[in-house]
Amino acid sequence: MLKETSPAGPARRFWATRRIPAALLAAAILAGTGLLLYDVAAVRAEHTAMAWRRSVADGLATEPLDNAWVLTGAALAVLLGIWLLVLAATPGLRAVLPMRRDHADVRAGLDRQVAEMTLRDRAMEVSGVQSVRVRTGRRKAVVRAVSHFRELDAVRTDLETVLADGIHELGLARPPALAVRVSRPRKKG
Repeated sequence: MLKETSPAGPARRFWATRRIPAALLAAAILAGTGLLLYDVAAVRAEHTAMAWRRSVADGLATEPLDNAWVLTGAALAVLLGIWLLVLAATPGLRAVLPMRRDHADVRAGLDRQVAEMTLRDRAMEVSGVQSVRVRTGRRKAVVRAVSHFRELDAVRTDLETVLADGIHELGLARPPALAVRVSRPRKKG
């Protein structure tokens, strides 16, 4: 039986690269600071400030702080800042389940939908199962099966055995807990 942690180290979640939001934010900050730096250097060289800078400074100096536009702009700036902090602090690739690391140089991940399809196919091989729905999360795999013959307890026991083996064979670093529900098909009419 394979160990949960291997000498290669623990398998951690995959982080999204988020290149497009980072590039857009960097470009906007670069353009804004470049324009402001140019204007400050022009004022230091005894030229007049740009019109937009004078109008913004005059508007900020004369506008009361309890104005609706000022409060709305401040709220939007705070929400944007919180959103960027959340993006920076969270992994982001929730659809990829990390697999066990047997070698230090190799990292592998399994897509949730692939894990769901694999478990569904394994469940459909059990005698008496008519249909199966599988939802796989990081911590739990929920399997809902419909059995058209055989005792429900016997089908549930067979499903738990087959799916426990299937989860182990997926090779996930943190195998999800298994929850199996078996029911009869709905009566028509």
